[in-house]
Amino acid sequence: MSDPVEKLCRLARTGDRAAAGELIVLHYQKTFAWFHRLSGNEHDAADLTQKTFAKAWPALAAFEGRSSFSTWLHGIGHHVYVDWRRRKNFSEPRTEEWWETCMADGPSPFEDAMERDLARRLYTAVERLDEPAREVIHLHYYQRLSLQETAEVLDIATSTVKYRLRGALDALRSHTAEPRLPGLKPNAL
Repeated sequence: MSDPVEKLCRLARTGDRAAAGELIVLHYQKTFAWFHRLSGNEHDAADLTQKTFAKAWPALAAFEGRSSFSTWLHGIGHHVYVDWRRRKNFSEPRTEEWWETCMADGPSPFEDAMERDLARRLYTAVERLDEPAREVIHLHYYQRLSLQETAEVLDIATSTVKYRLRGALDALRSHTAEPRLPGLKPNAL
């Protein structure tokens, strides 16, 4: 855990509201952006972010620093999101219009994509993955958690994260492969 965040956690555990506020400032935007991508709208993202922080503060005294504060907070957020999805009972894939509202304003795994169409297809393909695969993609690539941090958040082995990522990436490659005309070599156009 980074030194300033560790100090803020220590102070917040003792009831220091300024330190708690600083932790919110440092982590709110990233948490909100994650939930915005997952939920597809600002209202649900704000609600999920608020619920995550509301669950985190009473539990802060039990935070032992075995993982980073960000990983610990994502773990709480993951459980909040899973509960929310269960209550909403999502079963249909997202539409392209829905994904248009989810384009990240800041850095995302797709900011270097050459075309918006590819990013849209990738988002749509990710949404078609099964829930375990979507979770590792969202945490590892969208939230930029390490493999170990992703495993901690999901309470699974790092090898399971790697296995799910490999399967998800293989599925995404097949969904987003450019159609080829017969007789043309790749990059022949």
